Amino acid sequence: MNAAARAWRRLRHSLRARLTLLFLLLALAMTLIFMGGMQAVMRSGWLELARPLIADYVDRLAAEIGTPPDVAKAEAITRRLPLRIRIEGPVVNWSSRPGEIDDARRDRHRHDADRTPSPWRPVRELADGHRIRFGLASLPRDDAPEDRARLIGWATLLAMLVLVAVAYLWVRALLRPLADIRAGAIRYGAGDFSQPIPARTPDELGELARQVNGMADGLHGLLDAKRELLLAISHELRSPLTRARLNAELVDEGAARDALLRDLGEMRDLITDLLESERLTAGHAALHTEPADLNALVREVVAQSFADRAPRLALAADLPALAADATRIRLLLRNLLDNALRHSAGDALPPVVTTAFDSDSVTLQVRDHGPGVDEAQLPLLAQAFYRPDSARRRATGGVGLGLYLCRLVAQAHGGSMSLRNAHPGLQIDVTLPRRGS
Repeated sequence: MNAAARAWRRLRHSLRARLTLLFLLLALAMTLIFMGGMQAVMRSGWLELARPLIADYVDRLAAEIGTPPDVAKAEAITRRLPLRIRIEGPVVNWSSRPGEIDDARRDRHRHDADRTPSPWRPVRELADGHRIRFGLASLPRDDAPEDRARLIGWATLLAMLVLVAVAYLWVRALLRPLADIRAGAIRYGAGDFSQPIPARTPDELGELARQVNGMADGLHGLLDAKRELLLAISHELRSPLTRARLNAELVDEGAARDALLRDLGEMRDLITDLLESERLTAGHAALHTEPADLNALVREVVAQSFADRAPRLALAADLPALAADATRIRLLLRNLLDNALRHSAGDALPPVVTTAFDSDSVTLQVRDHGPGVDEAQLPLLAQAFYRPDSARRRATGGVGLGLYLCRLVAQAHGGSMSLRNAHPGLQIDVTLPRRGS
C-alpha cells in the first residue's frame, strides 16, 4: 500500500481529520466566493458609476493645464492633489516624477504598456498633439489597485485560516470524549474495569460515557457473580470427588474399576482446569513472575510427561530469559504437547517444538503432522469447552479447556496465541514479550 493510499485510509478513518479538511475547504470556498463576488460588484456596479465622474474631473484638470500645456499649472495641481501627471508632445515633455520621461524612452515595453486604457490611468489628447497622462500619486505602480486587491484577498484567506485553526482546536476539545470512550471500550474488552471512562462534558458525549460506564458496571457484576459461582461449585465438588475416588480404589480390579477411575480423573482435571482458568482471568495479577528459561522448561516438561513419545525439539540458541510464571508456562507446554500428540497419533513424523526470538519477543511454536482442522473452526479452537469433533469423544477431544488455558496463560503474560493449518497438521504459535507485561 503506497503513501497516498495510507493517507486516504487514515483520512477516512479519522473523524477529526475529515472535520479539519471540511473546515479548510469551507474557508477556501468562502474566500473565493467572497473575492469573486466583490470583484464582480466593483466591475459591474461601482466602477461603472465612478467612470463618468472620473472622466469629467480629468477633463476639468486637462482644461486647467491648458493648450499648449502649462508646466507650472501642472506642478500646482500635483502639489494640491494626490496625483501624478506626465506630459508628452512635440514641445513639452515633463513628468511630476523626476526621470520618468527618460525611463519611458529607454524602456519601450513599459512605454507601450502605459498606453493600455484604464480608468486608473486616464489620458487626454490635446489639439496641439500633446498627451497628458494622469495617475494616483499614492500608489507605487500603475497596477497597484490590482496588487492591493490581491493583497486583500490573501489577507482575507489568512484570516479565515486562523479562524479554521481556532475551530479545529475547539472541535478537537469537543471530540476528546470520543477518544476517552474508545480507550475505555478497549479496557473493558480486555477485562479491565478498574478505571471508568471520564465524563468530561454535560452534553450527549458525556451522557454516552456515563451510559457505557453503567453498562460496564453491569457486565463486571455479572462476570464476578459467574466467577464466584463457578469457583464455589468447583471447590464444593472437590471433597465428594476425592471421597468417590477413595471408594473406587476399594473396588475389585477390573474394567469397571478402571473406567470409573478414568472418569473420576477426568472430572478432577476438569475442576482443576476450571479453577485455573478463573484465576488466569485476573491477568498479570495472578502470575508469580521470575526469570525463566523457556528452553529449559520445554526440556523439563518433555522429560517428565512425554519421555515415551518425545517430540522433536528445534530450540534457538542463546534464547533470552523471560519474566514469566514458570508453573503457568509448564501448564501451557503440557497442554500444547498433549494436544499435538493426541492429534498426530500414528503419524510417521512426531510433533515439532520450536523456539525463536527477536528484539521484542520470544516465540514458542508447536506443530503436529495430523489432519489439521477445518478453517472455519480455527477461530473457535481456543474457546472454553469447544472441541472440533462433532461426537465430542473424550478419547480424542479432551474436555475442551486445554487450548483455552493456553490462550489465557499467553494473555496473562502480555502475549498472544495464534493457530493455523500447516498442511499437514496444526501449528500453534505463542508469542511472549521479553520483558514482563
